[in-house]
Amino acid sequence: MDTLVFLGTGDAMGVPRVYCDCETCTEARTTGRNSRLRSSVLIDNGAGFLAIDCGPDWRRQMELLGHRRMERLLVTHAHFDHIGGLPEWADSCRWMGFRGELYAPAEVIPVIERQYPWLSGHIDLIPCDDGVTLDGWQITTWRVNHGKNGYSYAYRLEKEGYVWIYCPDSISLTPEETKSMHGADLLVLGTSFYYEAAALSTRSVYDMTEAADLLETVQPRRAVYTHMSHDINLEKDYILPEKVTLAVTGMKIPLHPEES
Repeated sequence: MDTLVFLGTGDAMGVPRVYCDCETCTEARTTGRNSRLRSSVLIDNGAGFLAIDCGPDWRRQMELLGHRRMERLLVTHAHFDHIGGLPEWADSCRWMGFRGELYAPAEVIPVIERQYPWLSGHIDLIPCDDGVTLDGWQITTWRVNHGKNGYSYAYRLEKEGYVWIYCPDSISLTPEETKSMHGADLLVLGTSFYYEAAALSTRSVYDMTEAADLLETVQPRRAVYTHMSHDINLEKDYILPEKVTLAVTGMKIPLHPEES
């Protein structure tokens, strides 16, 4: 049975913030329940894994799980918190003598190549706009609004009747952008704040109050919120839809209809 593992659940800055002594950051430095590396997940099939996003905490995430070899990766978009670990992955491919496979939408690949022009020496960068099948998962992707930060991509993964969505960076999605989310067994959604008071024009990710409205529209069987800033303190109780869980580093979810 495939298992979804949360490598990181934090926003672009992670938690704790180095400069911050708020309640959440203080707890993250002590008992550590709120400690959040940059958002990333992997699908563990027992023999190997497929990862989604490779941020600057990638090396630490691999060490925490005891993984030494990553062969394949999906990328949602080319912001640093989602691709900052690519140089270290490329170096591991070089040392271990194999070529990694990076799958991303075609318009994302040139951005990655400009950032890391030597990457293709060790990793194949493969467009996946028309869909791809990896480890038995039928995977499709589409562009989603990322607010003031431009755009990102969401992924829909389907296998043996189970459907789940990964969408860590989005806001104010249109009906066209949400049509592939409807009725999924699991929606993993980025929510940086519980309620973000800043003007919508300055924002880039859903808050949890807005996400509740999205869930009401797309009706997943279960939802997990990730990409959380230090605004979210897991020691507190929040008013959330019954079907929602807040992600914790290392959390595992079986990807199987009977477990959804």
